[in-house]
Amino acid sequence: MANIDKDCSTAQPQETVSITVEFTGGLEMLFSNQRKHALSIPARDNHGNASNVAFVITYLCEHLMKDTRRELLILDGTVRPGILVLINDVDWELEGEDQYELQQGDNLLFVSTLHGG
Repeated sequence: MANIDKDCSTAQPQETVSITVEFTGGLEMLFSNQRKHALSIPARDNHGNASNVAFVITYLCEHLMKDTRRELLILDGTVRPGILVLINDVDWELEGEDQYELQQGDNLLFVSTLHGG
């Protein structure tokens, strides 16, 4: 699994991928209590590679996350254990995890299974 702390500089601003990102199970609190986000992100990273889920996660942390507790989403350079990630309603483990290359209209769902008691 690749480290998701990549640089999120844009290659060409006119090239974008429109996606939807959703947060549930308490993760929405990291994003101003907004559950659903429609985003247009750069189609390529600063190395010219197609944007993937790792790129989106870094993009979210740098541009959308208002809460400073990044460790509630990321641990050791990847999505922390206990957070399910679905790509178009399919477990990301079946899609290549953070290396999945984004397509127009993709839906990413982050579900926290971590609950206090």
